[in-house]
Formats: sequence, C-alpha cells, structure tokens
Amino acid sequence: MDIRIKFLGGARTDTGSKYLLEIDDYKVLIDCGLFQGLKELRTRNWEPFPIEAAEIDDVILTHAHIDHSGYLPRLFKEGFRGDVFCTSPTADLLEIMLLDSAKLQEEEAAYAAKKGYSQHEKPQPLYGTEDAESVFPYLRPCEMHKKVIIHNRIEVCF
Repeated sequence: MDIRIKFLGGARTDTGSKYLLEIDDYKVLIDCGLFQGLKELRTRNWEPFPIEAAEIDDVILTHAHIDHSGYLPRLFKEGFRGDVFCTSPTADLLEIMLLDSAKLQEEEAAYAAKKGYSQHEKPQPLYGTEDAESVFPYLRPCEMHKKVIIHNRIEVCF
C-alpha cells in the first residue's frame, strides 16, 4: 500500500485546513477549510486548487468550523462530486454555516460593487447560495464511535 499526505492548508497557519491523503489511487481530502484572517491568507481562497477537484474521491470533515469546511462549495464549483463524510451534528451545522457564508460573500461582493472599492469591474463572491446548496446532497452523516467503511480497506471512526 502506497500512502502519501500533502498539506494544502493549515500548515504554518491555523486556518484553511486541507490535507490530501493518497492511498494507492484513492484520494481523500481531510477537511476543506477557508483561509480566514489577514488579507494575505484570505486571497489564498481565490488561488487555483493545487489539484483538479474532480480527482478527489471523497472528503472527511473533522468538524464544522468554516476554517475546516468553508471551502466545500468552491470545491464542488470546481468539479468535485464525491461523498463528504462527517458526524450528524456537523452535517446539520454545515447547512446553516455554508448558507450563511455564501450570503455574506454575496453581500460583500454587492457592497464592493456599490462602493467601487474592488479591483475587479464586477466583484464576485468566492461562492454563492446555489454553490453552498450543491454540497448538501453529498453529505454522508456518520454516527459517533461507529466505524464507517469509506473505500476498500479504509474505514473512519468519528
């Protein structure tokens, strides 16, 4: 078994948690967080994702905080279509938090356009409400302390 891990966020900072675990030809992203805080961190959310989103098979979320889950709508927008494994409470919170995050981003883009402070002619949100809603059918809520087989010989336990 060939196992590799790539740190795509959450390294040298405490935000934007994303770790790509590759087990043979299976790719699972552990956490999928937004970078928050200083502008130099937030702008990383707009950079191209380091691998093709469609190459990722699944996502495992450790918890619902936006710096661990908030990039999910963008990942789906870029072509990811795998399952998102998380606890049931995390799934419940995601529906509230991702919709709220999308609304805030839409409002911020509209305000930037109105006030003219964006460097873009027509400011856009990182993702919108429809993008957030596209995540929900792929959530796979799991029970605590119960092993879940997510692929071949790979199981997780929250």
